[in-house]
Parts: sequence; C-alpha cells; structure tokens
Amino acid sequence: MATVTGFEGLRHPRRSDLKQFAELFEPLFAASSDEARRQAAAALSQCPHVPQSVALVIGNAPISIAAIFLTRSTSVDDATLLQIIRAQGPAHATAIARRENLSVNVVDALVERRQMASGPVRPLDVPAAADRRLSEAVASDMTTAKLRREEKLRGDIKALARATRQEPPAGPALEPLSPLHEALLVRFARSGEANLFAASLAAALSTSPELGERILLDVSGQHLAIALTALGMRREDSLFVLGSLYPDLAERLGGTTRSEALLSSLTPEASHVRLQAWLRTDEEQAGAEHLPYLAPERGADPRRLPAARETTPRGSTLPQQQAFGRRR
Repeated sequence: MATVTGFEGLRHPRRSDLKQFAELFEPLFAASSDEARRQAAAALSQCPHVPQSVALVIGNAPISIAAIFLTRSTSVDDATLLQIIRAQGPAHATAIARRENLSVNVVDALVERRQMASGPVRPLDVPAAADRRLSEAVASDMTTAKLRREEKLRGDIKALARATRQEPPAGPALEPLSPLHEALLVRFARSGEANLFAASLAAALSTSPELGERILLDVSGQHLAIALTALGMRREDSLFVLGSLYPDLAERLGGTTRSEALLSSLTPEASHVRLQAWLRTDEEQAGAEHLPYLAPERGADPRRLPAARETTPRGSTLPQQQAFGRRR
C-alpha cells in the first residue's frame, strides 16, 4: 500500500516512473494478502495512469479482488480488456460488461464469451434420405436462430451497460481501520511526517490524497478526530495521534486534555455520517487536477473544508496560537 500510495501521488509520472512501478508491483502484489490486494485494486481503480502490465495483473486476479478495478478503472485499454475476457471466466466478463462506454470490439468479445459459456449449438439429426431442400431449410433456420441469439445478447449487454450508467451512485463504502493502516498512522504521527500521514489516511479511506490533506489541514484537529472516530481507531492511539500532530490538544484543561475532551464530544454514528458526506463530496469532485495542499506553492482553494468553530470562549486566558506538527 505504501508503494501504491507513493505512485498515486505522482500527478504526471514519467515513463521511467511507470516502468519502475510496474516492476515493483507484480512481486509485491503476488506476495500480499487478499485484503491488501483488494485495497490496492480499489485504490488503483481511481488512478488515471496505471501501466497496462499492472492492469493485466489486477484484472487476472480472483474476481473478489479484481471486480472493483474492472468495473471502475478508466486507465485500462481495450487490448487489456480483451486479454482478460479471453483468459478468465464469466464473472470477470460480467464485471467488464458493467463498465461505461464499452467499445464495439469489447462488446463483440463479451458476446463471443457468453456463447462459449452456453456451449456450442447441436446440429439437428437429418435422415440420410431426406430431401435436399429440407436440409437447406434446416440450415437456414439454424443460421437465422444463431443471428437472433447474437443480436439478443448484444442488446442485453448494451441494456445492462445503460442501466449501470443510469443507476444512482452508491454511497461510498467506509471500512473499519485495518491494523496496518492504524500502525502507519501512529508511526507517521510520531515522526511528524504530515505528507505521509495524509497519504496513509487517504489510503485507509480509499479516497483521493486531496481529502486526506484537507482533513489534516484543519488546525483545530476536529476533522481528524471525526475521521479517526468513524474509522474506529483505539482511543489511546487517537489521543496520541491528535497530541502529536496538534500539540495544543495535548495541553491539560482542568482534569483532562483538550484531545480527550474533543474525542468525548464525538459519537461514532455522527462521525460516520459526516465522514461519508466528505467522501461523497470528494467523489463528486473527482477528476480535478490535484496539487498537494502541503506543497509550498499551494494557493488558496475554495473547496477546502470549513474550519471548525472555536471551542475557547472569548476573553479566555488559554493560548490562542495554533500549531501543526511536532513541537520543536
């Protein structure tokens, strides 16, 4: 996932970057668990510049891993899709049939694959002494029936593709935080590596790096606390992460710390609803050119999440300066 996340961060990868990623990906993909491969396929399904050798490796994986990539990825060309259709079973063909904007060649290959799955047509048994005209009529009827079946299959596949495009988009899936992602978030928070933390958070949410950065850029820490609560991170790890990235949250306020008070004010249900709304908004804005928020040349962006309300009343003697990252 670190390899995939690093590749996703390249806005305009060079040819050498694509070649290096393709060489690294196949052995790592083969040696990973099914869950890790499923997460890698889901992340790369949103990437617009996946090498075709990598797309072929993912597409030939078991359907439980390859389904989301075959259905959503826009970076797979027709030649790769044709190889997958001819090499794999009906489940892979069905996933490809749900893609948008299928070309004529791909539709023809799907029709041919469906015919092969249903078995060859048996010829009718004609008596040896039958009239020649009867044989010609039977052959003509078989040809007509075959053409009708092909036309019906083409119509079914095109109707399926149209119905898929017209269906309202499903709500973004939100999986619980895996042990690997939790360990990465804690590690990058401890070392103060904000860029890597944002990338790991985006990978855990199966979303774009931009949303991970926008969550992290809320200097009050409330957006990150909502995300960690919705993902189900353990409370002690959440307190450590918030205190490491936002040192002011580690300060004590009465008999507790600011981060403990912030987490206590959140509920998993409300946090889950709010995080899903952010994911839905991020999907609607997908396709826009992304420049990392944490880059030095980044300018103001009107799509940035609104800042959280101040929880400190006016006139308080608490410090007003906000800090981000580790305190030196």
